[in-house]
Amino acid sequence: MTAARAELVISAFVPMLKSLITVSVPLAVASFAIGMVIAVAVAIVRVMPRGGRLHRMMLLIVKSYISIIRGTPMVVQLAIVFYGLPAMGIFIDPVPAAIVGFSLNVGAYGSETVRAAILSVPKGQWEAGFSIGMGYMQTFRRIIAPQAVRVAIPPLSNSFIGLFKDTSLASFVTVTEMFRVAQQYANTSYDFLPVYIEAGLLYWCFCWFLFIVQARLEQRFDRHVAR
Repeated sequence: MTAARAELVISAFVPMLKSLITVSVPLAVASFAIGMVIAVAVAIVRVMPRGGRLHRMMLLIVKSYISIIRGTPMVVQLAIVFYGLPAMGIFIDPVPAAIVGFSLNVGAYGSETVRAAILSVPKGQWEAGFSIGMGYMQTFRRIIAPQAVRVAIPPLSNSFIGLFKDTSLASFVTVTEMFRVAQQYANTSYDFLPVYIEAGLLYWCFCWFLFIVQARLEQRFDRHVAR
């Protein structure tokens, strides 16, 4: 590496790391937290025993939501939220717009993971809860949910890692996240390779940390799994 390239990599490191910590990570965490609330609510609607007209209507809404989100690219969803909604008089600032787009995406994909995790718990666990006088939601909260969480941790961890990497798309709605900072340095110097490699290494280091957290969570929830 030449002296000029080394100087470029060094000068870009601190701004990129700062943007990673103050923008990319909070954006991913906030979007994932909101998205998981949506995912759990949608999953519960889908696994609930068949009810009346209200439940059928709710099923239609959540299935349509999942179909639309899973069937369209995330960048299109972000464009609709940030660039399309102002046509209807709804103006959202860049960071909230990114959070809305990412959260809706996480909610749709995460709901399928949560639903599969709930259905993976043996039906005998439900029956055990009912047999000791628990209601549906009490059985779900105290018996089913802890076991479902353990099953859902690996795919949901992958979803969070994917979301963290997808925060690079937030630059499309003018959010200055880490990759946007890398682009600015690369465009200024016209030396793209070292800056983009540095950005990739920063993404990889944070994902490696997430792998460790995932393993610890799996160990912690192992005791909730029925043997």
